[in-house]
Amino acid sequence: MSGSIYAAKPWISQLSEAQRRPVNPAASLVHAFRETLARVPDRHALAYFDGRLTYRETDELSDSVAGHLAARGVARGDRVAVMLQNTPHFVLALLGAWKAGATVVPLNPMYKSAEVGHALSDSGAVALICSDRAWDSYLRDTAAASPVRFALTACERDLQTRDDARVLGFERLPPADDADDLVAVARQGLPAPAGRDPLATDIALISYTSGTSGTPKGAMNSHANIMVNAERQRTGHPIAEGAAYFALAPLFHITGMVCELAACLTNAGTLVLAYRFQPGVVLDAFAEHRPAYTVGPSTAFMALAADPSVTPEHFASFEVISSGGAPLPPALVEKFRAGFGPYIRNGYGLTECTAPCASVPPEKEAPVDPVSGTLSVGVPGPDTVVRIVDLKGEEVPFGEQGEIVVRGPQVVSGYWRRPEATAETFPDGELRTGDIGFMDQDGWLYVVDRMKDMINASGFKVWPREVEDVLYTHPAVREAAVVGIPDAYRGESVKAYVSLRPGETVQPGDLAAYCKERLAAYKYPHEVEILPELPKTTSGKILRRELRSQH
Repeated sequence: MSGSIYAAKPWISQLSEAQRRPVNPAASLVHAFRETLARVPDRHALAYFDGRLTYRETDELSDSVAGHLAARGVARGDRVAVMLQNTPHFVLALLGAWKAGATVVPLNPMYKSAEVGHALSDSGAVALICSDRAWDSYLRDTAAASPVRFALTACERDLQTRDDARVLGFERLPPADDADDLVAVARQGLPAPAGRDPLATDIALISYTSGTSGTPKGAMNSHANIMVNAERQRTGHPIAEGAAYFALAPLFHITGMVCELAACLTNAGTLVLAYRFQPGVVLDAFAEHRPAYTVGPSTAFMALAADPSVTPEHFASFEVISSGGAPLPPALVEKFRAGFGPYIRNGYGLTECTAPCASVPPEKEAPVDPVSGTLSVGVPGPDTVVRIVDLKGEEVPFGEQGEIVVRGPQVVSGYWRRPEATAETFPDGELRTGDIGFMDQDGWLYVVDRMKDMINASGFKVWPREVEDVLYTHPAVREAAVVGIPDAYRGESVKAYVSLRPGETVQPGDLAAYCKERLAAYKYPHEVEILPELPKTTSGKILRRELRSQH
């Protein structure tokens, strides 16, 4: 780092005094939760439709989960897999596992049997906490072929009585004879095991990556990794203590885990949960709970803006709205502000750096690069160093593109039981992100695209993001994804997939012509396909690889 042009941290001048101030986070979220409990035991910690749990109740219920896990033989450092939607059950399972000294393996509820089986076997999970319907339909057999010794199941219609048919319209199942009920266990009143509180250096999560470049790997997020980012969220945003946070991003995803759950409980707030994303349900929750903060992918805000019931009043309570997990087009930011009032603040992070490593300061707006039209993802924090390097690992000057690398207290130590992958991705403790970007002289970071998504058309580089950003400026386009497809003449050619805003119609050829007027000849999509919906992950990221695989 000696002699590095980035070591001077030009982004510091963009930060407020509060953001520059050193943080002293609690050792773990369990410790932070107990500090809040001691001050406001009767404040609501969790809100789930018409259900409410205070900090005292959440503590007692998660204590009992911890006691049950310990009684079933879970020891310090054992892995407990949690595969649940955004419900209080997830929080009780998470806190309970951590109070038992375990490491949590958060799993996407959309995972199929093979994906779950890989995570359970690779992590060596000894217990699985999941929905009763998933257990009954396929997880029972998956767990039987893994190291899992026992399971707890949850019916997500518990802990509320509204039973909103839009997301909770499923039938209750009879009790399983081979798994204990999570809520029943939580209500047993068991004490948490003594001497099991996490250490800051303990592995809090083994978070499996999406596996776009091979078999999914488990990033080892420590309690310290989580808490430094949670504390940065708390001190860096003007959100009053005790405010409501809406869990728009899924809690199993690192963004939801850190920026929603951990930041909320650290700030003595109320975490509002609504099972899973459904635009009408989310808007009703905004009106009912009046949250001050949420974070989600750009695709979620597109869906909310397209809902026929949406009004500016739905967003009137928000002090900060952040976007992460998927590229944020500048056109969406302006359309959203014009239609509903709030400015969506961009951000950037990865599982391997425990959510954010750059964000837009609350009192500022992200600049747009005049050449590429890319919206900045913000600036790093005061204790983070972001550099841009070439293929040899040498720094490139400000304004030039290269791979984004990150060093800071939020960067994980490596991948679970993958020393070779760890050495490759974290040389000398610095994260090689695989993202291409650049930084301007004022410290604003811009993410251009993933290295693997670059399109090579007749020897010219085409970054999908640049084409997508142009498509988002068309009034009919709701979502856009651009991929390279095989071309006998060019090697690859550019193809765009789009979905349209409600009530809009447009011809594919018109969209291609629209791009041709605004992009170089080798960049515009020669082929455009209109779909009802684009494929997305549960966290809202559009899956370009699924679109590419069709070719």
